[in-house]
Amino acid sequence: MTDPSTTGDNAPTKPPASQHQALLEVAESIATHRDLPALFHDLVERLPGLVNFDTLWLVLHEPIRNVMRLHILETPSRAYIDVIERTVEDSPSGWVWEHQKALVVPDMEQEGHFSKAMDLLKSYEIRSLCILPLTTVHRRLGAVGFGSQRLDAYGEAAVDFLQLVARQIAVAVDNALSHQAAHALQQQLEHERDRLKFLLDLNNSVVSTLDLRQLFRAISANVRQVMECDYASVLLPEQDGTHLRVYARDFSEGGESWPEEIVIPAAGRPAGEVMQSGEPLILDGQALSRYGAHLNLVKMGLKSVCVLPMRNHGRVIGTLNLGGLREGAFSQGDIEFLTQAANQIAIGVENALNYQQVEAARERLTEERNYLNEEIRTDHDFEAIIGQSAALKRILKQAELVAPTVSTVLIQGETGTGKEVLARAIHEISPRRDRTFVSVNCAAIPLGLLESELFGHEKGAFTGAIAQKIGRFELAHQGTLFLDEVGDIPPELQPKLLRVLQEQEFERLGGTRTLHVDARVIAATSRDLAQMVENREFRSDLYYRLNIFPVLVPPLRERPEDIPLLVAHFTDKYARRMDKRISKIPEETMVALKRYHWPGNVRELQNFIERATILTSGSTLQAPLSELKQAGREVPRAARTLVEVERDQILRALREAQWVLGGPGGAADRLGLKRTTLFYKMRKLGISRPAN
Repeated sequence: MTDPSTTGDNAPTKPPASQHQALLEVAESIATHRDLPALFHDLVERLPGLVNFDTLWLVLHEPIRNVMRLHILETPSRAYIDVIERTVEDSPSGWVWEHQKALVVPDMEQEGHFSKAMDLLKSYEIRSLCILPLTTVHRRLGAVGFGSQRLDAYGEAAVDFLQLVARQIAVAVDNALSHQAAHALQQQLEHERDRLKFLLDLNNSVVSTLDLRQLFRAISANVRQVMECDYASVLLPEQDGTHLRVYARDFSEGGESWPEEIVIPAAGRPAGEVMQSGEPLILDGQALSRYGAHLNLVKMGLKSVCVLPMRNHGRVIGTLNLGGLREGAFSQGDIEFLTQAANQIAIGVENALNYQQVEAARERLTEERNYLNEEIRTDHDFEAIIGQSAALKRILKQAELVAPTVSTVLIQGETGTGKEVLARAIHEISPRRDRTFVSVNCAAIPLGLLESELFGHEKGAFTGAIAQKIGRFELAHQGTLFLDEVGDIPPELQPKLLRVLQEQEFERLGGTRTLHVDARVIAATSRDLAQMVENREFRSDLYYRLNIFPVLVPPLRERPEDIPLLVAHFTDKYARRMDKRISKIPEETMVALKRYHWPGNVRELQNFIERATILTSGSTLQAPLSELKQAGREVPRAARTLVEVERDQILRALREAQWVLGGPGGAADRLGLKRTTLFYKMRKLGISRPAN
């Protein structure tokens, strides 16, 4: 390095007037620029007319990091080199900036300082240079350098003139930096204003919007716009705790958005980790790739992802997820703002979820009220389990055993034996007695409506579905659902029933949202389900799931000792209802009633006593016994029931096979049945091997 007072032979002793005029024009021109790129471009265009140089560079000091940022504006090859950063100590411009003196190097080969910077200039065949400080009355900005491919190109006169040029450049650079700072401040203020407006709008949405899906759609679109990102969504956990539901995905690429909801596993995904840790997560590049196929956002082309926990009352209720198509789209500085937004969103989500629960509870209570009103209008006599027979005591003992559990009960028996009355009795002595008992007669509902009746439907699920409907399973939540005539459920509906029995979950007709329910199921049928399974009319897996605790209600003819008690009960009931005083039942009437086989069981007896009460005019029951004699002639007692015939056939086959059930010549082989089916029928009919 040499002192600039040393003058080369080719340096002018005084700048000509034309140069001063040109310098004035340059000063006026560059002073008008308000941004650095335009200023740099104008310098490259105008300075060659004033100063002889082959390479021109501009260096600005960055005070925050204390580095010199190098901009090479002009090279012999006309190539533009992007910004290069060097420390103050490693940069010749740093020395000029620090000492505020011009640096002149007449011969680059003789210069031993700042080797890296000098080597770069030598690569452009620069042999001499002059670097001058860029300084205004307000601050020191950096330095401007001129390089020549000639030796000793910058003498004292040239340096004096270059200092004039440097002062003009300094003023222009200072103006441009000030304008740039002011513009950046204005942008920052506008950005902060937009963010504050977003938070205000978000707060208004949170307060006013109780529809969860509308809230999510507004949130995702607004967040994406304010954050200038390309993707936004909200994730909430499902009830099972292992899955997440994705709401209101909004993607800028191609204007795509997906209003429909999807369910994804929580394991192996960033949102699942944030739900566990409660801490924000920013992912770029390699951090994203480690999630591999688990993260569909990578397949969408996103290169940056930010996942934020939504907190309310100290717990994480979901995540706000943002994505960008470029790396580094999110910084730690964004976390504070996004955390505020996520927490406000959490308040709205909590309010919407609470509103949904209240609405669902209100709808359920309305349905329960309507159902119970129907139940009140329906005559259910809980005291109708009347009798002292051993058969009745046996089934009541079974009811007492199974009632405290949540196990499925299958009640079998002929029509009219009181299967629903027994089911209600089980409910009444169970821990669920304070909740609703819901009854569905599967045989009385058309096939097209049975699924809707059991599981409910969404609005628009089918023609005439003008509103959402809660199904009987939802209505029986935490209570008991009685499925009467379960054998009449069509095959296409049986898999859905099996699923709700096993998994306690289902979807409404026309819906995609999985609902979870806690309903104890009691089923009843007058059909032989085991035989239906053999005939492939009923699913075996559903049968086994229903048949956890079978109860066989005996027909009335097998417990004739209970008939007097039932007759007295029904007589008293209908007499009070008709405001009559009936105190006596003739002996011959009771004998006839006990002798009759009652194919309609208790229901037939009840209807007969009601008819007799209507006919009675005094205090003695006047029963139309002729009807029983006529029915007896039409269906003679000798014509035994199928149950009796089946029992006799099984006993005869067992005796012939010497009570061997399976194998060639065994009872099952003789009857053409499977060994397991024979065993089931024996247990159902109460057949056991006699003691020797």
